[in-house]
Amino acid sequence: MSSPGPQDSIEISTDLRDALRSRLLPEMTLSDASNPLTAPLPPALGSGKRLSPADRAVRRFTVFGNAIVTGGAGTLGLEAARALLEHGCPGVCLMDLQASMDGAGNTIEDLRSEFPARHVVLMVVDVTDSNAVADAVRRAVEEMKTIEVLLCFAGVVGCTHALEMDPANWQHTLDVNLSGSWFTAQAVAKAMIKQNTGGSITFIASISGHRVNFPQPQVAYNASKAALLQLKSSLAAEWARFGIRVNSISPGYMDTILNEGPGLADAREIWTSRNPMGRMGAPAELVGAVVLLSSPAGRYINGADIIVDGGGHVF
Repeated sequence: MSSPGPQDSIEISTDLRDALRSRLLPEMTLSDASNPLTAPLPPALGSGKRLSPADRAVRRFTVFGNAIVTGGAGTLGLEAARALLEHGCPGVCLMDLQASMDGAGNTIEDLRSEFPARHVVLMVVDVTDSNAVADAVRRAVEEMKTIEVLLCFAGVVGCTHALEMDPANWQHTLDVNLSGSWFTAQAVAKAMIKQNTGGSITFIASISGHRVNFPQPQVAYNASKAALLQLKSSLAAEWARFGIRVNSISPGYMDTILNEGPGLADAREIWTSRNPMGRMGAPAELVGAVVLLSSPAGRYINGADIIVDGGGHVF
């Protein structure tokens, strides 16, 4: 068999051009005022009467639906899951790798003991495996009946000079931080649409998606988080008509095990000295944004990114 010659290349190019000329673009469908999934919520009522101011305040930040939290065995994921349960969430499904589950075993058991009447479901899943993610979401729906909230905390970070970044390291970072969030969001969105309930999807982005960190080089992480911000905006536009709000939270430097150790002492000094509040964030300081976006208080928040970094991004 002979190799393609110049004429074959011309014919292929012509075919491609003809295909481009004849293609039909798919178009988004936006919601409208008649759609109950995107309409304002009716006045809060109790026993046919308007609720008291105190009860309305509580209801405003009540998480009424079940939630999936990827990276759920990590420090930030567990803190967010606890906050959801504190605000009324009937059930959370924590998805993470087995090693992470093993390391957080005592904390997870404490969570179950503290909320004995709620579902706290554990699922071992690698978010980079789209089939495993789809199966885990299916099982979560079977276990909890419906899913109304998704928090994507699963992520990895690595500090490598760009010239020394190997393809595998680059790809793994994007696979976990970007593709893993996309696989999970797509699977959960399909479940929400089938339920016809709407819901809230929140990606955990980063200040690294807004600006370059200093002093550490982390090009793959920064690129993955910047891409996650655009993924959030694109899905917010496409899925609003289904009552699915898609937002993100961009934490700054948080005081977790990832930022501990004597080897990071100099970097921590730089990070805190460049922050208007002069310190790193506590994990509990992230959950206010989580509850806001997961509750009726965030009903009209869609396509937004909430920066929680003590003001570090202003420099």
